[in-house]
Parts: sequence; C-alpha cells; structure tokens
Amino acid sequence: MEDKQKRGKLFIISGPAGVGKKAIIEGVKKIFDAQRIITTSTRKPRPGESEGDPYYFISKKEFKDKIKKGDFIEWALEMNGNYYGGTKEEVEKVLNSDRIGIWEIEYKGVISAKKTFPEIIAILINAPLDSLEKRIRSRDTDRATEEYMKERMDYNKEWLKNKDIYDYEVMNYDDKQDKALAQVADIIKKEANIDKN
Repeated sequence: MEDKQKRGKLFIISGPAGVGKKAIIEGVKKIFDAQRIITTSTRKPRPGESEGDPYYFISKKEFKDKIKKGDFIEWALEMNGNYYGGTKEEVEKVLNSDRIGIWEIEYKGVISAKKTFPEIIAILINAPLDSLEKRIRSRDTDRATEEYMKERMDYNKEWLKNKDIYDYEVMNYDDKQDKALAQVADIIKKEANIDKN
C-alpha cells in the first residue's frame, strides 16, 4: 500500500460566457483549499495582476516555442488575439500533490485534457441562454454591441453542442448561485472521496 503514491484530484470547471464560473471557482477554493491550475497567456498583465495571478505571462514567441516542444496539454488562440494554454508541468504539479485542483478551460481544452488525463473530472456550469445573454450585456456594458453579443452567443451555442464531453452538468440559475456551488462541492466530495462530515 505504501509504495502507491497518492494522486491529487483535478476538476475542470468550465462553461459558456456569462455563466458565473469565476464565482463558483472562488467558492470551491474556499471550501476545499483547492489549488488552481494557472493558465499561461500571451496577454499583457492588467493593473493589479502579477506573474501567476491570474496567469503566467509570456511572449507570443515563447508560447509558440512551448507549443513546438509539446509543453501544453491544451492551448487556444482566443478572440482577443492572445494565446492561452495549460502546461503538463502545471497539471502534474497538482496531480502529484494530495490536494484538490481546479482548472478553468473552454470546451476544446476539455477534449484535449481528457485525452491526456482521462481521470480528470469535468464539470459543466450551465444556464439558460436568455440568462447568459442578460448577464453578458450587464457585465460587458462598454462593449456589448450587437456584433459583440452575436459573437458571444454564437460561441455559447457552439459550446452547448459539446455538453457530452463533460462528466457532470450543474445549472447556475439566476439568484441560485449558492445552490450551484453546493452541487459542485457535492460532486467534488463524492469524486475525491472526501468525508461529508
């Protein structure tokens, strides 16, 4: 028994734009003292951000070199023109600890991650499309043009066509975020064999 190394348990929490992932992830981190997988990005740090919070910041050249070397489990070129990706090193760091890990990635990343690490549990946070649209409009007031909204909602619809890649789906209805967080916490307890006391 003793020679078998204990593996950490990694959970993907993802979902379409406007679904409330960030708040649920923050709640999960508090409940479980969970470790977040830090994504590597080519975007510039914003005021108040630093290396490792919320991203590892590198240049596009460095990112492309890492792609060539096969350092990423998943990566994507997003609509803002920047690259984002999760490294094998970052995932292994969590899996080789005895902690709960949380990873926020989009659905294409989930497909890649599950190929490399099938033991990762993927949880889809979802909400009705009209709620998503309303939340995006109120959140992104400075750029919520009709073109921007169409782009976001088309992307969300594409996302929801890929629901079958997830192990669980949790609905985050308006004003019911506590309930969604409790459901996610229950899934993590069950899958990580955490005593419910």
